[in-house]
Amino acid sequence: MVSPRLLPMGDRAVIAEVAALDEVLALHEALAASRPRGVVDLVPAARTVLVQVDPRRLTLAAARSWIQRTAEGMDAAPPVRADATVVELDAVYDGPDLAETAELLGLSRDELVARHSGAEWTVAFTGFAPGFGYLVSEDWRFDVPRLASPRTRVPAGAIGLAGGFSGAYPRETPGGWRLIATTSALLFDPDAATPALLAPGTRVRFRPTAASDASTGSATGSATPRSPSPSTDRAVEAEPATPRSPSLSRGRPTASGAPPRSPNPSPRRAFRVVEPGLLATLQDLGRPGAASLGVAPSGALDRGALRTANRLVGNDEAEAGVEVTMGGFRAVAEADLWFAVAGAWGAIRLDGHELDPYEAHPWPAGAELHLDWFAHGARAYLAVRGGLAGHEVLGSRATDLLAALGPDPLRAGTLVALAGAASLPIPAAEIAPWGAPHDAELEVELAPGARADWFAASALRDLFESVWTVTNDADRVGVRLDGRALTRVRDGELTSEGMVPGSLQVSPTGRPTILLADGPVTGGYPVIAVATDASLDAIAQARPGSRIRFRHARAN
Repeated sequence: MVSPRLLPMGDRAVIAEVAALDEVLALHEALAASRPRGVVDLVPAARTVLVQVDPRRLTLAAARSWIQRTAEGMDAAPPVRADATVVELDAVYDGPDLAETAELLGLSRDELVARHSGAEWTVAFTGFAPGFGYLVSEDWRFDVPRLASPRTRVPAGAIGLAGGFSGAYPRETPGGWRLIATTSALLFDPDAATPALLAPGTRVRFRPTAASDASTGSATGSATPRSPSPSTDRAVEAEPATPRSPSLSRGRPTASGAPPRSPNPSPRRAFRVVEPGLLATLQDLGRPGAASLGVAPSGALDRGALRTANRLVGNDEAEAGVEVTMGGFRAVAEADLWFAVAGAWGAIRLDGHELDPYEAHPWPAGAELHLDWFAHGARAYLAVRGGLAGHEVLGSRATDLLAALGPDPLRAGTLVALAGAASLPIPAAEIAPWGAPHDAELEVELAPGARADWFAASALRDLFESVWTVTNDADRVGVRLDGRALTRVRDGELTSEGMVPGSLQVSPTGRPTILLADGPVTGGYPVIAVATDASLDAIAQARPGSRIRFRHARAN
C-alpha cells in the first residue's frame, strides 16, 4: 500500500506526493489504469503525481477520494510490464563533458560508456520541454552533479546526466546537464501519431555507435514508426506556399469537446498580414491533456474574449483566431469576409473608418483592417467567420511560443486561410454589456498552492495585503511581479513537480511569477498559491505597470 500526501494545487488540480520515485511510477500506473471521466491530465514527476481535473465533470473532493482508494489497493513497486515499448537509441559518445564526468565518478571514459550503455533505462516522467524524458535505471547508481553554470545552448540530440537521471534533448534549449553523447533520433515529432518517442513507461537502451554510422537508423525496437503524416492542410503560410501537415487528432476530441476538425483540402485565403504589431499568433482553446508529454495547454490567454469574438461571427467558440498583443496589427482581406474583435481596447479601423469592437462587421476583399495600439488591456482577439486554418498539433491550431509548436507567429506577408464554413448565423443582436478591460488594478482570486508551507506566515500575509506590479517580464509563458519579497522558511531546491496555468512560482528573489498557458509543465520553484481558472482571463489583460491585488478564493 502507498500512502500519498495530497496537496492542493489551485481549484482544478491536486498533487499526490510519495516517498520515492518507485512509488511515483506505481501510483501513476495505477491511476492511469483506473482513470475516471473528468481527469484532464496525470503528470508524474520525481516525487509527485499531479492530477488535473475538469471540475464540471469531477470535483476535487471526488478526485482526492479516487487517489486515496487507488493508492490503498496497490503495491509500492510499479508492475513489470512485458508489453512496455522498448526503444534502442544509437548514441555517439562524444559529449563535451564525457571525460570530466568520468573523472567525477571515478571511472575511465570507456567504463562510463559501458555503464551508461549497459543499463536498461525507463522513462519515469517527462517535462522541461516536449518529449524530454527523465530516464532512470536500477543499473545506474551514480548521482551526477549539474554544471555550475548552465549552457545557454544545448543542441538537439544531446544526451546528458544529472542527479540519478539520464535524458536526451529533443530540441535546442538551455540546460545544465552534463553532456556525454549525442543521438540523431527524432525524439519529438508533432506530426506523428505518438509525438514523444520517449513517453513515460518506455524502456530505453543506448547503443554505442560510431559517428559515421549515426545518421542511418538511430532508433529501433518495438517503438511505433514515426514518419510524418502526409500534407493536406495548408494553413498559415508565407510566400512561397509550403504545405503543412494535417491534424494528428483524427478520432479524438478537440479542446472544446467537439469532434476533430477535418482537413480543408483547398483552403480559401482569408487575409494577408501587412504588419503583425508587437506579436500576433494563431490561438484556439489549446491542447489540454498532453502535459505528461511535456506539452503545455497553450491556447488563447483570454479565453472569454476569443469565445465572444467567435460567437459574434457565428463560429464555434473553439475556432482559431488571431491573438494580437498590444496592438499595431494590419491585414488586407483576400476575399469578402466577416470579422469581430473582442478583448483589449483600441481603435479598430477598416480602410480608415473607425468601427466598434464586440460587433460583427463585413470586411470586403482588398480592404485593410488596422487594430491600433491598445489603450486598455494587452490582448485582443480577431475572429473571422469560418475560423482560421493553421498547422494542427495534438488537435489544436494554437501557437506555443516556448515549445515552438503549432503555426509560427504571424509576420508581414503571411497568408492566413479560412478553416471552413461557419456553423451558425451571425447573431442579430449585439452582445452586451461590453467595455474596456480593467487593466490599471486587477483583483485576482488565489487558491492554495502545493508548497505554501515552504513560506513564513508573514509571506502569506504579504501576498494578500500587498499591491503587486506587473513588470516588463510578461508574456505568454508567465507574468513576473514586483513587490515585497516573500520569506521562505525552508531552504534548498524543490524536486521538479507538475505545474498548472496560474501557478505562482516564487524564485529565490522572493518575487512570484504567474505561469500562463505556454508555461512549463513541470518546475522546481515552490508554488505558494494558484490563480483560479476564472481569474486567468483577467491576468491575460494585465500590462507592464498594472497593479494586482490578491484575495482568497471562495471555497467550493
